[in-house]
Amino acid sequence: MEPHFPSFAGLLTKLCTPTILLLVLLSSSTFTSTEAYDALDPNGNITIKWDIISWTPDGYVATVTMFNFQQYRHIQAPGWTLGWTWAKKEVIWSMVGSQTTEQGDCSKYKGNVPHCCKKTPTVVDLLPGTPYNQQIANCCKGGVINAWAQDPAGAVSSFQVSVGAAGTTNKTVRVPKNFTLLAPGPGYTCSPAKVVRPTKFLTADKRRVTQALMTWNVTCTYSQFLAQKTPTCCVSLSSFYNDTIVGCPTCACGCQNKTAGSCVNSKTPHLASVVSPPGKTDLTPLVQCTSHMCPIRIHWHVKLNYKEYWRVKVTITNFNYRMNYTQWNLVMQHPNFDNLTQIFSFNYKSLTPYDGFTDDTAMLWGVKFYNDFLSQAGPLGNVQSELLFRKDQSTFTFEKGWAFPRRIYFNGDNCVMPPPDAYPWLPNDGYQSTMSLLQALTTALLSFIVLLAYA
Repeated sequence: MEPHFPSFAGLLTKLCTPTILLLVLLSSSTFTSTEAYDALDPNGNITIKWDIISWTPDGYVATVTMFNFQQYRHIQAPGWTLGWTWAKKEVIWSMVGSQTTEQGDCSKYKGNVPHCCKKTPTVVDLLPGTPYNQQIANCCKGGVINAWAQDPAGAVSSFQVSVGAAGTTNKTVRVPKNFTLLAPGPGYTCSPAKVVRPTKFLTADKRRVTQALMTWNVTCTYSQFLAQKTPTCCVSLSSFYNDTIVGCPTCACGCQNKTAGSCVNSKTPHLASVVSPPGKTDLTPLVQCTSHMCPIRIHWHVKLNYKEYWRVKVTITNFNYRMNYTQWNLVMQHPNFDNLTQIFSFNYKSLTPYDGFTDDTAMLWGVKFYNDFLSQAGPLGNVQSELLFRKDQSTFTFEKGWAFPRRIYFNGDNCVMPPPDAYPWLPNDGYQSTMSLLQALTTALLSFIVLLAYA
């Protein structure tokens, strides 16, 4: 009796049980909901502390502080914008270190007019150079907040607000709702404010500790999926042992949906007037026309091979004609970062996102006043460095793309990598050897057949 093999359709029918389908749906929904999770910075967030430091006859004075606990994602110019909804009929009498973008309708107030009467105020940081009497510590940086790993001292921003709400006491005060954070565009989702243990403050002489009367905490997490519909950077690869240059994937940053005027050729006449129309400030990305259409490209080139070391050159190129990147940073993941020996012209810090695992993740950024400023597209729109690795003979190889990074982030955004089967591999002599052996066996077999024919 011949064995019976079920058909493909039958197998598919059996596999597609309600349980399997439920698992598939759950996995799909999980993928969507975990977009805000960053595997290389699992605890990264922006925490907003709202500390009530004194009560007033009709309200309170609070210090609001934003801590950027993200290792490598910073807030660049034009800076952060913070908003919320008042729980009752609060107004802002005055602010120090920041201001609201609109005053709102304060017509019912006579004499002393509040700074803002809107139910949903929108707050921005003051600019550098603000008079000293309008400042508090960690304010007035134009909304720019550095990444925690790159500059912990610059990863904080604060302002003070005097809130008026008739009859407000520690028993009746209400937490603001619906916090929103633009930094400077969308991407952050903020949790509801919750009451936590009051913050303690150390005085300037470090001899006395004071304490907030009440403290509320808000946590905001970033999602690249919410920030923009298409990626913002891509990766290209090359090596000394292979003439192939693997470029960024075609349409890596969404050029299939490009509209007229979304990119320009570097040889376009009157390029300056196209980039910045007279009398108008336009921050919409305008990139150089390329196959990938990405504002940023990172190129990893395996440059040299020594007996005990190997060298890589990394180049960051800005294709955006309307953007200068200040305080940029790069995060790269490769198994040989645990043996990084030397790095040229960039700062370096090891990141260990996985407790107990090998050190395979590095954060790189420019040297202050030297190359921490990445100019807009043009002849000067790139920065570069070289990395020298010590070989671990038990793991090192140039085969199967091992010499190339596993993933790369630029300013906290995950860059599009080429497909693994396109990586520049070593020239494959094995195929030729196999073919030579096969040809020899075929020749021998044919000779044997001929001999049998004439025997």
